[in-house]
Amino acid sequence: MDLKSGLPFWLIKNGLSTNYKRLENDIETDVLIIGSGITGALVAHFLCENNIKCIIVDKRMESTGSTTASTAQLQYEIDEYLFDLIEKVGEKNAVKAYKMCLESISTLEKIVKDLKIDADFKRIPSLYLASDAKGKKDLEREFETRKQHGLPVEYLSEKQLVSKYNIKRIAALYNNESAQVDTYKFCQAILDYHRKHSGLEVYSHTNITQIKSSKNTITATTDKNISIKAKKIVAAPGFESESLLDEKVMQLESTYVLVSQPMHPEDLWKEKCLIWETARPYLYIRTTEDNRIMVGGFDEPFQDPKKRDALMDKKNKDILKRFKKIFPESKIEMDFYWCGTFGGTKDGLPYIGEHKKHPNMYFALGYGGNGITFSVIAAEMIKDMYLGKQDEENIYRFGR
Repeated sequence: MDLKSGLPFWLIKNGLSTNYKRLENDIETDVLIIGSGITGALVAHFLCENNIKCIIVDKRMESTGSTTASTAQLQYEIDEYLFDLIEKVGEKNAVKAYKMCLESISTLEKIVKDLKIDADFKRIPSLYLASDAKGKKDLEREFETRKQHGLPVEYLSEKQLVSKYNIKRIAALYNNESAQVDTYKFCQAILDYHRKHSGLEVYSHTNITQIKSSKNTITATTDKNISIKAKKIVAAPGFESESLLDEKVMQLESTYVLVSQPMHPEDLWKEKCLIWETARPYLYIRTTEDNRIMVGGFDEPFQDPKKRDALMDKKNKDILKRFKKIFPESKIEMDFYWCGTFGGTKDGLPYIGEHKKHPNMYFALGYGGNGITFSVIAAEMIKDMYLGKQDEENIYRFGR
């Protein structure tokens, strides 16, 4: 699938990996990971940290799928309001999902520190703006629900928003537990670290076309008829997972993103908060290390790459227009833009774990706007599953 178009800023900023290794001979390993994006890299990290031999394969150049298109806003909030999620999956599971996302941000921060890698990780507060009167009512309800369950949140009135951030919206939720990162740089750094320290092998341009499972092993075969024998396979191919599943568990969407030219620091808003809004589809905004503004949204149901790409110019204009409503005095000028395809689920939660029709496989499918935090959760859970620490109350299971 053609996952993206345009010029993803992260790829231009960091450049391609220098690893062009292809799989040329049959091989055996403990765990085969399909997908070298941020999900596959995090799965490899937790496995390598537990001395579990693993290899990664990807049909593309290493890490150049959806990871390069991520805007990498790390928030504990899920696309579904907590009060809505409670109605869909129950109070216990909904609160658990939110708290696991909150914890995952600290886990990411710990990985950066432990591996001593530069990934432009930074703790940044988050502002969730009310787009209209209904949005304000929803935020009031959401504020009470989060407070009730001990989640970090503050309610800001219209007056407080104007005085503190010079943003003219009628209400917002604020928390200081969010973060941002350069996902592509982070992904590359994890892979490079474990290549050097754990013997991790990563094979680009290696396309798996067949998977066969027996009692205690599973074998993947490439389009070059090369086989990989493993005890387990982890499927982490992002939004191309449907080729590995017999059922449809997601709905594809297209999102549009642009990045400004570098701005003067004084022209940016206070604290450089991550910003999003209650309107659906919503606008999302962050800054970069060199003081660019990254803003995206106006998601559309995915039909095909040509139709997605044909909308790019219109979407860029719509995004800038909406941004200007929030920051009417901004001197933003576009420098890069792209569009990408992502997946969402009915309840806003990922699918993680085993599937009864696919023995000896774990799935790490972090769909939705919280792709990276879901990836952390999936990586830790799969490590535990492999070590026999099964979560009997897996809230992200198939068939839930």
